[in-house]
Amino acid sequence: MQDYCPLDLSPYCNVGVQFAEAKDPLPIGRQSFHGLLFQIGTQENLNAACLLGFGGETGTRDAITIPLGVAPRHIIFAHALLESRLPEGEPPGHLIATYTFRYADGREVSAPIRERFEITRVPAGFGEHMFLATSDQKPGLLSEVQGGWGAATRYEGRWEWAGLRQMEATRSLPRAYCLWAWPNPHPERVIEAVTILPGDRKFLVAAITLGYVDEWPFCRTPKRTAVITLTRPEDADKPFKLEVEVDRGAATYPYPLPSDSPDKFLADDLAGWGQAQNEKASPAYAEIAAIPSATITVKSDGEELGKANWGELQAKGQVETERLRLEVVDRGVNWVHVTVLDDETGKPVPCRVHFRSPKGVPYQPHGHHNHVNSNMGTFFGDVGGDLRLGQITYAYIDGRCQGWLPRGDVLADVARGFEYEPLRTKVEIAPGQQALTLRLKRMSDMAGRRWFNGDSHVHAVSTQGAHCEAQGEGVQVVNLLATQLGHLFTNAEDFTGRPSVSQERGTIVFCSQENREHLFGHLTLWGLKEPVMPWCSDGPTEAELGGHLETLLSHWADACHAQGGTVIIPHFPNPNGEPAVLVATGRADAVEFAWHHPFFHLEYYRYLNCGYRLPLVGGTDKMTSDVPVGLCRTYANIPDDQEFNYENWCAAVRAGRTFMTSGPMIELTVDGTRIGDTVRLPGPGTVEVEARAHSIFPIHTLQIVQGGQVVAATEEAQGARALHLKADVRVSGHTWIAGRCGGPNYTALPHHDGWHRGIFAHTSPIYVAVGGEWWLFDRDAAQYMLTLIEGGLAYVRQGATLPRPGSVTHHHADADHLAFLERPFHEAREALRRRMHHPKSSRAR
Repeated sequence: MQDYCPLDLSPYCNVGVQFAEAKDPLPIGRQSFHGLLFQIGTQENLNAACLLGFGGETGTRDAITIPLGVAPRHIIFAHALLESRLPEGEPPGHLIATYTFRYADGREVSAPIRERFEITRVPAGFGEHMFLATSDQKPGLLSEVQGGWGAATRYEGRWEWAGLRQMEATRSLPRAYCLWAWPNPHPERVIEAVTILPGDRKFLVAAITLGYVDEWPFCRTPKRTAVITLTRPEDADKPFKLEVEVDRGAATYPYPLPSDSPDKFLADDLAGWGQAQNEKASPAYAEIAAIPSATITVKSDGEELGKANWGELQAKGQVETERLRLEVVDRGVNWVHVTVLDDETGKPVPCRVHFRSPKGVPYQPHGHHNHVNSNMGTFFGDVGGDLRLGQITYAYIDGRCQGWLPRGDVLADVARGFEYEPLRTKVEIAPGQQALTLRLKRMSDMAGRRWFNGDSHVHAVSTQGAHCEAQGEGVQVVNLLATQLGHLFTNAEDFTGRPSVSQERGTIVFCSQENREHLFGHLTLWGLKEPVMPWCSDGPTEAELGGHLETLLSHWADACHAQGGTVIIPHFPNPNGEPAVLVATGRADAVEFAWHHPFFHLEYYRYLNCGYRLPLVGGTDKMTSDVPVGLCRTYANIPDDQEFNYENWCAAVRAGRTFMTSGPMIELTVDGTRIGDTVRLPGPGTVEVEARAHSIFPIHTLQIVQGGQVVAATEEAQGARALHLKADVRVSGHTWIAGRCGGPNYTALPHHDGWHRGIFAHTSPIYVAVGGEWWLFDRDAAQYMLTLIEGGLAYVRQGATLPRPGSVTHHHADADHLAFLERPFHEAREALRRRMHHPKSSRAR
């Protein structure tokens, strides 16, 4: 005998599907609802009698008796109310019918069928879920729902559903029928018949199914975590495309688990900063809620790998088939209040946290995601409050959070920027435990030494989101930048023309702009009081499709300076069209490193060697949830007699008292002179250079760079948390000296962020003037700059999209638009030629 057997009601059917007057065709024939079979009529002929109709013009008003002669544990009805007065204010509970069950011994049990209890109108109105019945559509993933969103798959769908896709799951109201299960109070007795006695409302009975299993037919047990291990290497090593199907229940999307052991995870050098993403199909996990008779089917890219009975899996804890092993791994959960304290002050400290089981199953605080946007990427979407670094999702908290944690061993991963020692540890959650306290230890206090840090370049988060993430990362200044990407404008609503200051936590968020042009480059404008428009120019991907070249970076820089703002060349030097102009004409206040690359260093040193004082800043260019605010950041030294505020921080940047870092803290002095200042010598000689670096990550190399060449270095092959270097450096003429540190031979060991930015730090220069005012010039560098300038002019004249003269009234006041565009290039060329013909240039290299 089947565990669930549908009855054949065709001898008693008296109406066709037209009786329901439904907008959409009713499902008839053999149907499966919640994995249970129902038989609705006997054929697909819509005009045939396939339903039991009561009331209305064509339904019966008499009772219908259906013989059974069996002893089921449950009798499940698929029925629907077709007439309701709830919209007119009638309360729920109106008696629609009475179902009477008569046993073979003559005894009877009757059940009232009441509106919104055992039956409801179909289609139901919003929020009209039933108290005792369930929908014919089981809760599940959006991709499983029939109709509407069901056209989507896990990885594909219509654009307008991109936001809805983040829900992953939904619960649907009845599509055609509602399902009500009657529990037989005497399953040992044979039920002779069931009689349906209608009331005064129109309704239908579509099908009856008998349940013979000792279980409730619909899932009422919460989800449990199942780990999936593919036992064949050829299956396990495939790219992750797993699917989990449950016929009588539901499963979340499966997600890959980390491949590292818990011990290796705890010992990793990048504690607090993510883990390499497991891209393979195994191991993985899914959360499953189902009835014991349910079948769990695991597939990979559509190919079935194996099946298991849910009841057996729960009873045994593990089931293995030819190609896979399934394990139920949860040991119960507690709702736990977590507090993270600053070990020195004893007060809650903002930070980011990650919790997982030893198997790697995440248990993030309530209100945060285990997987940000289902691990599918977050380019300018779902950014803020959560962070994804490779395998790990972190939640930003103010020092307190709460949510479910598994009983037994729990792995906690906690971090707060580069000045606190990350905490990656194992804790135990005992049954009944509802509180957990963790402590973070500060390893350096840069603000106490007047070094204040900020991110030069952040997108996508809101102002409040920037405060939240900055506090969790120990970042004090966030330059949140509105910008344009094609036809997308971002953060326009955050622009106020003034800083947003958190009085409690001391963070500053200033929403300003990054203006962009695809060939000439991008430009970060800090501290704008009024917008500088247009934000972008000259077509995609920066400006709109078909847009013309309306302005240049140089004009944006002039507008920023006119407001007292600060101009930064981001992700220097690329796009490499106008940076030479900006530097030659003094329009660039600083340049930004966003990640480690040899060419970016070469380009930076080229301009320094040509005599341009260029402070260095660090920024993330954050526009997704897979990079934290401040992963690359700027430390700026504010004098003791100045308060920490946005204006003074920007002034310190412009003065060159900075270093950029993606982890290490670095110090540099030349004859005791600090970063950004000038050492003055009467003639050639020797200077004492001292550099120090300490880091929460292992660093291998600390170098002193003079004029672009490494003149002193120290190496630690196994990596160290601190390095120190002191050297006497020969100086024969004007020069500059900087410090830098990183991985072996000054490579950069990658972070687990989306762009794999490396771990390194680099100071702005200390300038050394010999026998007069500091002066440097490099003819090759100047010629390089002239080539870029000529290339830019050529593009303006021959390559750019320009409107027909007289057809456009431009945003600027110049009558000659072409002359307006060419002017900065002429200014830069003239400035370079003046330097080339300067008397000191004849003695320069």
